[in-house]
Amino acid sequence: MNSILIKNANIVNEGRIFSGDIFIKNGFIEKIGSLDIEADQFIDAKGRFIFPGIIDDQVHFREPGLTHKANIATESKAALAGGTTSFMEMPNTVPNTLTQELLEEKYQIAAENSWVNYSFFMGGSNDNYEEAMKTDLRNVCGLKLFMGSSTGNMLVDNPNTLDRIFANFPGLIATHCEDEATVKANLAAYKEKYHNKQLPYDIHALIRNEEACYKSSSMAADLAKKYKTRLHILHISTGDELELFTNEIPLSQKHLTSEVCVHHLYFDAEDYHELDVKIKCNPAIKHNHREALLAGLLDDRLDIIATDHAPHTKEEKSQDYWGAPSGLPLVQHSLQIMLDFHQRGKISLEKIVEKMCHAPAECFKINRRGYVREGFWADLILVDLEKTYNVSPENILYKCGWSPLEGVTFGSTIVSTIVSGQLLYHEGNFTPLRAARRLQFDR
Repeated sequence: MNSILIKNANIVNEGRIFSGDIFIKNGFIEKIGSLDIEADQFIDAKGRFIFPGIIDDQVHFREPGLTHKANIATESKAALAGGTTSFMEMPNTVPNTLTQELLEEKYQIAAENSWVNYSFFMGGSNDNYEEAMKTDLRNVCGLKLFMGSSTGNMLVDNPNTLDRIFANFPGLIATHCEDEATVKANLAAYKEKYHNKQLPYDIHALIRNEEACYKSSSMAADLAKKYKTRLHILHISTGDELELFTNEIPLSQKHLTSEVCVHHLYFDAEDYHELDVKIKCNPAIKHNHREALLAGLLDDRLDIIATDHAPHTKEEKSQDYWGAPSGLPLVQHSLQIMLDFHQRGKISLEKIVEKMCHAPAECFKINRRGYVREGFWADLILVDLEKTYNVSPENILYKCGWSPLEGVTFGSTIVSTIVSGQLLYHEGNFTPLRAARRLQFDR
């Protein structure tokens, strides 16, 4: 490990912005203040902003089994360039991550190939209860349940299974919530109605509608309340669901927490006119929920901002509505999306850092990450809020090679990313050092 001295930074951390220097040694933040220390590397932040590294609690990096779309190396490199220093990846790979052996195989792949820190969810199914219960909660972020079918078809719909898992799993359960019966009924009705006719531009929002989300989210919340389960509901997409969550107690005391994704804040169903199936995802982007979701984020009913990064190839996404898979790539530009909201006066820098860095660390009880603190791992990003950045095919790093944000000019640029004390990304250049580590949890 080498040492790094960062000078003249505007540090955004724990509700404050203050000027200071940061000294990093042997992977950790050793000192913060006005410093005159020798170091192996020197970074003059020149009044730019230092954030803790982004922690994304929901990504799909497609390895193993779906590596024609993406893999851990390519997507974690894109994450690095976007300021994400830690990710938690989902179990709907091929094969599905439904045994402890398959889970550990993913960790081995990441240990060899990931650019940033990593954790993987154990998957739950209708018939792997015993395997799920073996999960080591100090080394694994949680158990993922699909209470609604999505890419990979890991639907858990047996009421007895759900009851048993919620009653007995000792750690965090993360859920995808869409009511399967509602979605199936809507799908059948719209297929019959529009057989051999032009589909409505917003067909996905109609099929995977507000009712489907609320029915499933409220069911999960009821189960968690019944059994006092630690439940984290992923990708809330409607204002209707906000009533399920509270802002009356600190995040550290919540048993029911929530996540909102950048695309549900940024896009609206009207964007299907231009982007069509490029923004087809589950749960769907719907009409007129962005403002409510942002309000829920600002008043702390919604706890975490994530991406649900889910790439598919251009060829897969070029199919018609019925054939195109759900999911879109986002992890390279998630922070820039939120900084765009900041530059439009909709959210403070302090709140962005709270929801993308501090809150994931608190929610999952991650050991010594998510803050700019002495003694914590040095996961840091340097941001220039005065340098524009245009998203183009030439600078998209995803293996799939496309983004729904192509052509967008953001008002900010990610200058540098430090992972576990190593400067791995700086001004468009990568340093392929082995810095990424498996996340550990204080449980």
